[in-house]
Amino acid sequence: MRTGIFVGSFNPFTIGHDSIVRRALPLFDRLVIGVVGDNVHKPDMPSAEERMKAIIDLYSDEPRIEVKSYQGLAIDFAKAEKAQFIVKGVRTVSDFEHEQWQADFNRKLGGIETILLYTEPELASVSSSALRELAHFGVDISSYLPKKSL
Repeated sequence: MRTGIFVGSFNPFTIGHDSIVRRALPLFDRLVIGVVGDNVHKPDMPSAEERMKAIIDLYSDEPRIEVKSYQGLAIDFAKAEKAQFIVKGVRTVSDFEHEQWQADFNRKLGGIETILLYTEPELASVSSSALRELAHFGVDISSYLPKKSL
């Protein structure tokens, strides 16, 4: 069984994340969306359970998608899920550089390959950080959050 994982804090899960999931799904028999439960760089984020709920609801009709929380390194999560691949989205050159060194470590430390999917051009500016900031200032961000359509 070909299994991939797509990991992140997903705070919130955006239309950009959804695009990556939908484009990656045909590559796998099983795609596990891993929601980081212990991100030390983002201590004020909602619980993993809160972040997972919307994702679970979004993909409830797709049996090949599972949503789980995890602690620690993505390669350890990948091994626990018997995944051969980590799927990542790339918006910019700086994203690519960051993902390149992470992919190298994932391959060296865990034998896990990374598949990079480039963001669709119209979604290049969509980021969870930007949406959190807009929401903080009262901007309606609902058009940047995925709607159930599978």
